[in-house]
Amino acid sequence: MTTFDTQGGGGFEGDVGELGTWVFNQEAIRRALCEMIIIDELPFRFVEGQGFKRFILVACPRFCIPSRWTISRDIYQIYLDERLNLKKLFKLNTQRVSLTTDTWTSVQRINYMCITAHFIDDQWKLNKKIISFVPISSHKGEHIAKALESCLIHWGIRDVFSVTVDNASFNDTAISFFKSKLLSWGATTVRSKYIHMRCKAHILNLVVQDGLRFADSSVKKVRDSVRWMRNSPARLKKFRDLAELLGVEAKSSLQLDVPTRWNNTYMMLSTAIQYKAVFDAYSLNEPSFVADLGDSVPSFLDWTSVECLVVLLKGFYEMTIRISGSLYVTSNSFFSEISDLSCMLSSMIVAGSATEVMGSQMKSKFEKYWGDPEKMNSLIFFANILDPRDKLEYMPYQFEELYGKENGKKCLENVQAAMVELFGDYAATYSVNVQQSSSDSSSGSQPDVPPVQSHATIGRPQNMLKNKLKRQKLEASGSYKETELQVYLSEKIVEDTPDFDILRWWKLNSERFPTLSKMARDILAVPISTVASESTFSTSGSVLDAFRSSLTPKIVEALVCAQDWMRLPNQPVKVEENIDDVEKLEQDLATGVSRFGTTGSGAAAFTDLAMMMLPPLSEMVLGWKIKKAELLKAE
Repeated sequence: MTTFDTQGGGGFEGDVGELGTWVFNQEAIRRALCEMIIIDELPFRFVEGQGFKRFILVACPRFCIPSRWTISRDIYQIYLDERLNLKKLFKLNTQRVSLTTDTWTSVQRINYMCITAHFIDDQWKLNKKIISFVPISSHKGEHIAKALESCLIHWGIRDVFSVTVDNASFNDTAISFFKSKLLSWGATTVRSKYIHMRCKAHILNLVVQDGLRFADSSVKKVRDSVRWMRNSPARLKKFRDLAELLGVEAKSSLQLDVPTRWNNTYMMLSTAIQYKAVFDAYSLNEPSFVADLGDSVPSFLDWTSVECLVVLLKGFYEMTIRISGSLYVTSNSFFSEISDLSCMLSSMIVAGSATEVMGSQMKSKFEKYWGDPEKMNSLIFFANILDPRDKLEYMPYQFEELYGKENGKKCLENVQAAMVELFGDYAATYSVNVQQSSSDSSSGSQPDVPPVQSHATIGRPQNMLKNKLKRQKLEASGSYKETELQVYLSEKIVEDTPDFDILRWWKLNSERFPTLSKMARDILAVPISTVASESTFSTSGSVLDAFRSSLTPKIVEALVCAQDWMRLPNQPVKVEENIDDVEKLEQDLATGVSRFGTTGSGAAAFTDLAMMMLPPLSEMVLGWKIKKAELLKAE
């Protein structure tokens, strides 16, 4: 139902409905305009464009368009307001915060460091907030640690649980400096052990890249064939006509890969395989194809080899997507993913032929980072144990498969001892906090009076020896009170169903495990990747666009942070262009079809703006939707 606010600027709900009383509100429209610019990454000069001015003249003549300078000031004020709200959230949140860092580069070669906070709130919802986007003068560890320190002091965050970084050597130095700073802020020695988390997605990327260097010539032949076909629009049209004639229905068109992104190689090969019959037919009907490529035309054996490689790369691709999610918990799957990866590499080596060389190279890189459990952050094991579907059920076998029987047994014992130690640290910390808060409340609410003994204890023996002997007997018989961790591990594992929500399980069981649930909230919030899945496959770094690169660092930070905070939870900031949209656009241009549409969270801000202008505009939008439906039906 479409409704207009009778009190102020107005708003809407749904798509189609009734019109109500509408009141013009200059400030509400101006706010919506700023939000659209932030979310859709529009340049400030957008408000001075002739097209936008014509649109406003038709849609809402009464609206006074602000200048680009006013828009920039408004946007910065929105950033300040949203930052204040987020600071309040951090102040109320009692849990520890985990951080990730990522480096961006502007077109002027200025390096920016992006710091993102990850935490699970009191409602057991996973939160991801960019809290800093600042230029750094150097990649030295001291400078990075100083930037982290300044950011946390600015936000009032002192209780940091982990920092996930990539595997650059300067990050080791940075974390070492930062760890000493946390200890000076009052962090316990036990918790500070687990501050350094290495980005799994980055390591996996290195593993696959190392293996692909030893791919056989079949990949090169397929790449050359795709490049030859795409170099000419006439060839590509003939190729598509031939595919249609043969009845080949592929979801994607031919695409070339990017050397720094192995996922592009996977997608190129997987798409080319679907057109295998078309390539064979094209080579028979087009002499220039064979003449130009010569020995580079893929043979039957080449296609067979590529098909085997695609099956392997698909496993790596899906694993990378899973571990790089930012909208769901990933730390609980880290150890299982490592175990699966080890099995995949072993299978490649055993298979022989071309995959044996690739598998051996990948296995060597795997052993460098995950071959010694002593060098790994134990949080990945704790997170696996805190998954009620796993606990310790499969871990002994996984350790044995990874590190051998003797070493695996020792690893399991070390993990269990370390987890007991960490739980003891949590139990001591929160018991002290409870006692401190209760003593503070009692001292503040009651006058100082001398303690009065209860009448029930006057003249009664304390039975100290009896109580001591009773406690010893209970401990010897196993009847002594178990800790929350012991109770949790003694219970049966939960059935693994497709709709299982680990955060919901802990929310429902937090009263049974008050201390262990606090520990689970911190551990499960730890990200195992420094970047979202959209940027995981790139090894060339993230680059700011030309517009943002031209702004001052203060405005850049305001735009990046505000956009992250204002986007919907299921629409994180994307760095890469969606390749499916590019392919659809390419097909539309090739067939001469033009489609117009507005989607995404920016569209919602634009619709907010439109609905707050004039009631007739909603009728115009509704009429456009009906007309579009009629056109699509006619097609």
